[in-house]
Amino acid sequence: MINLGYLILLFLGIDEVLFHSRKPDFDICDREGCKLVPGITIIVPAYNEEKIISESVISLLALEYPKLEVLVVNDGSSDNTLEKLKRNFKLIEVTREIDEKIDTAPIRAIYNSIEEKRLTVLDKENGGKADALNAGVNYARTDLVLAIDADTLVEKDALQKLVRKYMRTDSRVVALGGIVRVLNNCQVVSSEVVKAKLPKKFLPGMQVMEYIRAFLFGRSGWSRINSLPIISGAFGLFERESLVDIGGYRTTTVGEDIDAVVRLHKKMKKDEENYDISFLPDPVCWTQVPRERKTLSKQRARWQRGLIETLTYNKEMIFNPKYGKLGVFALPFFLFFELLGPIIEITGYFMFIVFFLLGIFSLSYFLLFLAVAVIFGVLLSLSSLLLAELTLKRYEDPIDRLKLLALAVLENFGYRQFHTIWRIKGTIQFLQKETKWGEMTREEI
Repeated sequence: MINLGYLILLFLGIDEVLFHSRKPDFDICDREGCKLVPGITIIVPAYNEEKIISESVISLLALEYPKLEVLVVNDGSSDNTLEKLKRNFKLIEVTREIDEKIDTAPIRAIYNSIEEKRLTVLDKENGGKADALNAGVNYARTDLVLAIDADTLVEKDALQKLVRKYMRTDSRVVALGGIVRVLNNCQVVSSEVVKAKLPKKFLPGMQVMEYIRAFLFGRSGWSRINSLPIISGAFGLFERESLVDIGGYRTTTVGEDIDAVVRLHKKMKKDEENYDISFLPDPVCWTQVPRERKTLSKQRARWQRGLIETLTYNKEMIFNPKYGKLGVFALPFFLFFELLGPIIEITGYFMFIVFFLLGIFSLSYFLLFLAVAVIFGVLLSLSSLLLAELTLKRYEDPIDRLKLLALAVLENFGYRQFHTIWRIKGTIQFLQKETKWGEMTREEI
């Protein structure tokens, strides 16, 4: 059933990616006039990001977009994040009256840069990532906000590509997501990825293959039928008014990104709005992924907790035709295959051992079933890889392409099983009411 669901998503995803690749681009200033382009505020939640915060801000200020503000929210960092921002961007404290429509932890100070008028820094008490995003939504002065992670490098033309979709869509565009790709080991010059390279370490390399598959046939497929349940917290463009209408990001979940998108669907369906929540395969950002197994385990367990929390908070939408294809197809898919799938898979491994020991096990049947499952998984990965290289063409080195082909096979033997265990761990943490976020180790960009 999982393979059948993935196959359908693959065909939908291919159709969506090819649709966007065929659609001609236009210069948002030449065609519409820069005065009509919507303003964008980039919200950067930052907690203990002293290693990478300056380079991140520099890269954002260099983006090719005519109406841009960068809003860094220092979420009570205990390191030198704020001091680095003050020193490198010559910040001065200012006063500003804002209608705070979403409750957040107290704001301690507001800073503007005397060198770069588009940069504002909020210093607030620690409240977590969702709370920091909400503070940014409150203080943003533009119609659109882009939520990103502090270690994200956004390609220079990515905002233009997102806004083209926003400007040429007849329905109300509530949220747009782009593709997230792995930054580890890429060649970066002046905060810009000039050459995509596959990570040297096995775990980050495996995540490259995983990200390509998840975005290009997973999210593209759901987007094709306007049932996209998640836009990555590392790279998501939102209509600010819509976020305010749903009360901002939920602060009681570690899956604030998926929860916010599901609640936006819910709000639009209840209001009977003609709306659009889409994934675009071309706008690209680059982010660091975990290098060590321990860190990756914490991240994937947290993602699983966030999924379970979102489905729990919005359980009335599951199987509910009032919420369209999202309620009838997407959320049940995530319930059975993403939430319960790891439990079923672990049970299958256990039963395999039991049947073998009891002598009621057909080795030939098992090997045939395993071969079909592995081959199908490899074909899905290879299809996504082929689609990525035909449309986005980021990895130029033939050696890297060969390595990706090998990873598409190897991920079925060991990595997939570890990933299942990590998701089981996240399920156990949810049942134990675990609330910790867990830290991500950063490298200097």
